Amino acid sequence: MTDNRNTILAIILSGLVLIAWQYFYNMPQMERQRAQSQTQAELQKNTDQPNAAATPAATPTGSPQAGSTPQAAPGANQQAQPVVSRATAIAASPRVKIDTPRLTGSISLKGARIDDLALVQFRDTVDPSSPAIILYSPSGTAEPYYAEFGWVPATGSTVRLPDQNTIWQQEGSGALTPTSPVVLKYDNGEGLTFRRRISVDERYLFTVRDDVTNVGSAPVTLYPFALISRHGTPHVSGYYILHEGLIGYLGDQGLQEYGYKKIDEAKQVSFKVTNGWLGITDKYWASALLPDTTAQLQARYSSNLVNNVRSYQTDYLLDPQTIAIGGTGTANARLFAGAKEASVVGINFPFAGLGGYNKDLGLNHFDLLIDWGWFYFITKPMFLGLDFFYRLVGNFGIAILLVTVIVKLLFFPLANKSYASMAKMKSVQPQLQALKERYPDDKVKQQQEMMEIYRKEKINPVAGCLPVALQIPVFFSLYKVLFVTIEMRHAPFYGWIKDLSAPDPTNLFNLFGLLHFDPTQLPVFGHYLALGVWPIIMGITMWFQMKLNPTPPDPTQKIIFDWMPLIFTFMLAGFPAGLVIYWAWNNLLSVIQQSFIMRRNGVKVELFDNLKAAFAKKAT
Repeated sequence: MTDNRNTILAIILSGLVLIAWQYFYNMPQMERQRAQSQTQAELQKNTDQPNAAATPAATPTGSPQAGSTPQAAPGANQQAQPVVSRATAIAASPRVKIDTPRLTGSISLKGARIDDLALVQFRDTVDPSSPAIILYSPSGTAEPYYAEFGWVPATGSTVRLPDQNTIWQQEGSGALTPTSPVVLKYDNGEGLTFRRRISVDERYLFTVRDDVTNVGSAPVTLYPFALISRHGTPHVSGYYILHEGLIGYLGDQGLQEYGYKKIDEAKQVSFKVTNGWLGITDKYWASALLPDTTAQLQARYSSNLVNNVRSYQTDYLLDPQTIAIGGTGTANARLFAGAKEASVVGINFPFAGLGGYNKDLGLNHFDLLIDWGWFYFITKPMFLGLDFFYRLVGNFGIAILLVTVIVKLLFFPLANKSYASMAKMKSVQPQLQALKERYPDDKVKQQQEMMEIYRKEKINPVAGCLPVALQIPVFFSLYKVLFVTIEMRHAPFYGWIKDLSAPDPTNLFNLFGLLHFDPTQLPVFGHYLALGVWPIIMGITMWFQMKLNPTPPDPTQKIIFDWMPLIFTFMLAGFPAGLVIYWAWNNLLSVIQQSFIMRRNGVKVELFDNLKAAFAKKAT
C-alpha cells in the first residue's frame, strides 16, 4: 500500500502544480490574447483609415534626463493632439526609407527619429498574409514608440541644438540599407553643424555616429544622449515567469528589470555605471540601447504621466565633450530593435555556439534580454537541444520528440532503479496482503513487518515518486522555452498544429470544427471547454500508464487513479500544443520503459488485463 500512497501523493502534488499553472497563467493568457487580438485588429484598421476622433495623446518628450550639470531637456511641456493612423503620421513628415531583409520602415527627418519599424519576417498570426509585426510607431499615433539620439547643453547654456521638432536634411539620396548608410545634416546658424551617420546591418542593429563641428566664436560643452521612449501602457502577458517592461544590464549593478507597474510607482530610477545596456522588452520583441562598453553612463528608467497618458523611457547621458573653436565632437551609439532571436541576441552558455550580438559586440550579458529565468541552467540546455535537432530535422515538433527520448536516456539509470523497485513492490504484494490478514487490528505491527520485508527485498518505498519528480523540471523547462522563445512562436508540427506555442486549436465540444461556434467563449466555465485532439491523446496515454499497475485494493485510491487521466486532460488542454505532445510522448515512452523493466524483474505486465477489465466493467 505504501507504493500506491506515495504514487498518489506525487500525482496530487503534480496536479496542484498544474492547477495553479492553469489558474494563474493559462486562463489570464487566454484573456490577454483575446484583448491583444482585438487591439491588433483596431490598430490595423487605423493603419488603413485615419482616425478623426480627437482622443488626447501625449506628444513624446524626446528628451534625456535633466541633471545638475546638463541643461533641462527640451519638450517637457506637451500639448494634447488628436490620434491619427500610422499611415497619416508617417506621411506628415519627410522621411528616409529603411529597407533590410528583416526590417522595413523609415527615419523621420523631423527630429531624426527612428520611429517607424516593421519586422517583415514575423506576422500577427500563422497566416503568412497577415500584417507584419509593428515595432515602432511615430508620435501622434495610438502607441508612439521610437528611438532618438542627440546632444544636450550644459546648464545655463543658450546654444541652439536640434530637438524633436528640428527638420534635418539628407546628404545624398536613397534608402537606408545594410550596404548604404545615410547621412543627415543640420546647421544651427550659430556656427555648429551637426551630422548624423546611420547604418544598419542585415539583422536588427543600427549604428549611429554623431559629429558636431564648431566654427563659431566660442567653445561649446555638449552631452551626448540616447533614448527609447514608449507611450501608453502596453498590453503584457502578466506572467510571473516572464518579464515585460524596462530592462538593462548595468555594470556591476547587474540585471535591472522594472515592469510597467513597478516603474509607475518608482517614477524614476538612475544608475551611474560602465559597461551597460538598457531598453524596453516585450515577450518576443525588444528595443535596446547598446553604448560603448567602456563608456561612463548616467542611465535612467522613468515613467511620466502627461495628458492622462503614461510614457516610459530608458535613456543615458555620456560624459560631456567640450568642442573647441574649429574642433569636432563625436559620439557613437548603437540600437537593437527587433526580434529576440537566440542566434541574434546570443546565448551565454558553455558550448552553446550561439554568440550573436552578445559575443560579437562584447556586450555585458545581452543574452539576458531573453528571459531564461532563474532556472536558466535547465531552460537554456532545453532550448539548445531543441534548436540542435531542429537544425537536423527542420521541425520543432519532431525536435521535442527527440529531446524527450534523450532525456529519457539520461534519466534511465534513475528510472531503472525506480521502476525496478516498483516491480519488486508488486512481487511482494501477496506478502503484504498476508500481513493484513495476520494482524488485522494492529497497524503498528503491520508497518513494522512491512518495513522488514522492504529491507530484506531492498525495496525503496518512495520509488514511485521518482518518475513523476523527474518530469517536473523537464516539464517546466520545456514550458518556459515554448513560452518565451520566439523560435517556438508559430512553429508548426504536422496536420492541424500550426503553432507549437499555442494550444491545440481543435475542440471536442464543437465536434472538431463541424459545429461553427467557440465553446471557450461561454461564460463561467468556457475556459474548461478547450479540449483538442492532442490533449485527448495525452489523456489516453496517461490512462494506459495508470492501467499498467494493478487496480488498487482501496476504493478511494481506485477512484483517484481512474479520474486522474481525465483531470489532467482538461488541465493540460489549454497549455501549448508542444507541451501536450511532449507529455503524451513521454507517457508512451514511460509505458514501454516500465513494461520492459517489469518483465526483466519477473513481474507480470498487467496492462492489457487491466484494460480488458475496465471495458468489461463498462459492458456489464
